[in-house]
Amino acid sequence: KSVLTELKSKLNAIGSLQQFEGPNKELNSSLAKYQKLLEKLLNPDISKAYRNVEFDTHIINQIIASHFYRQGLFDLGDSIINEAGEPNATALRSQFLEMHQVIEAMRSRNLQPALTWVTANREKLVQIGSNLELKVHTLQYVEIVQKGTQADALKYSRDYLHRFADLYKDDFQKLMGCLLYVRRLEKSPYAELLSPTHWEVTTEELARQFCSLMGQSYENPLNVVFTAGVEGLPTLLKLANVMAAKKQEWQEMKQLPVPVELGKEFQFHSIFVCPVSRDQGSEENPPMLLPCLHVLCKQSIMKLSKNSTRTFKCPYCPAEATVAHCRQVYF
Repeated sequence: KSVLTELKSKLNAIGSLQQFEGPNKELNSSLAKYQKLLEKLLNPDISKAYRNVEFDTHIINQIIASHFYRQGLFDLGDSIINEAGEPNATALRSQFLEMHQVIEAMRSRNLQPALTWVTANREKLVQIGSNLELKVHTLQYVEIVQKGTQADALKYSRDYLHRFADLYKDDFQKLMGCLLYVRRLEKSPYAELLSPTHWEVTTEELARQFCSLMGQSYENPLNVVFTAGVEGLPTLLKLANVMAAKKQEWQEMKQLPVPVELGKEFQFHSIFVCPVSRDQGSEENPPMLLPCLHVLCKQSIMKLSKNSTRTFKCPYCPAEATVAHCRQVYF
């Protein structure tokens, strides 16, 4: 006891306790303010933004199943299909299965499945301006240069690379230069061709083009929807709170009164806004092309023509038109 008492008195004498008490109080005060600030900025009850929106359950089931197929989780995808009774989604299964088989083979440095696929889809790849076939053949050619003979590499270039000589002249010349460094490419000016990055980039490009030719987005739709929802949630919560304060019905709204701004990565198609009504084009109110080449929404045209009972003048030029002469525009 006497020792502790003496120690306490010495500590008090040198002011250690007071030195700790000051910063500690300041820290506690800052933490308390930080907690209040978080409570003010963050809304823990995100259910306020929930709205009863009609969904096509078949599309939702297919998106979930395709999500698992994209990830290579075919057993889970099959379970979703069987439980939901969605036989139409099985077509995607075989296509994604082929894609994963090709990708897994590439990761094992087996290029034969990839070469077979790019050859079978050569015309389609050319139409979209892809040089994927050249990239895959380049990987195979570099393997031959590094492990085979000069004769083997020369034969491969004649059989598979010559068709790229005109369109990809610089790449072709670089590959021909590799013939001077058979089995010692790492000591040549072309050593960067041995980088594993080329395999990674080509594998990703193959997956991207595979999805493109399937008519599927490379980005996983489920991830895109979730990420877009997270980004738009603050705006929706703020809007829900404002409308609740004004006693307006949030659930009955068919269209949001303000736009929800998202990043460019979430903009997949053009959106038309009628210059007359300021309404956004939709399936029920599509954009229509007038003979004078101005575009209005269908509802605006119907109002101007008194429900197709007379000709009407374009709001932006002297030309006149009838509803029968207008054509729907597809973006």
